[in-house]
Formats: sequence, structure tokens, C-alpha cells
Amino acid sequence: MARPGHGRNHPLLRADEDEEAEDPVDAMISRTGCMVRHRQLQECMAERQDWRHCQPQVRAFGERVARQQ
Repeated sequence: MARPGHGRNHPLLRADEDEEAEDPVDAMISRTGCMVRHRQLQECMAERQDWRHCQPQVRAFGERVARQQ
């Protein structure tokens, strides 16, 4: 007899599959043409860990998104 839960997908395998799929937010930003500004903002946030230090990138991304709408 199979172990309990044998037929279910392993949670870690599903997480790996999700990582391979494109993030819906990234897909939306890419369609607007604002991905470069978004990446610059993400890089600043990763480096500084505080959005207040990334205000030029926040403004540039916001302006770019506003122009696309």
C-alpha cells in the first residue's frame, strides 16, 4: 500500500514550477514598456533596503507608468 499522501504533488516541486512561470506583475510591467525603470527601482531597493533612498527611481518609474496610461 502506498504511503499516505503519496499521490499528491510535493509542495516544494510546485514552488519550483511557479518560479519558472513568468510573474504576472513582471508581465504587466513588461507590456507597458516600463521594465527598465522597474528593474532600476528593484536594484536600488535591494541595495539600499529603504525606498526613501530610492526616490529618484520611484519618481522615474512612476512618471514612465503615467505616460503609458
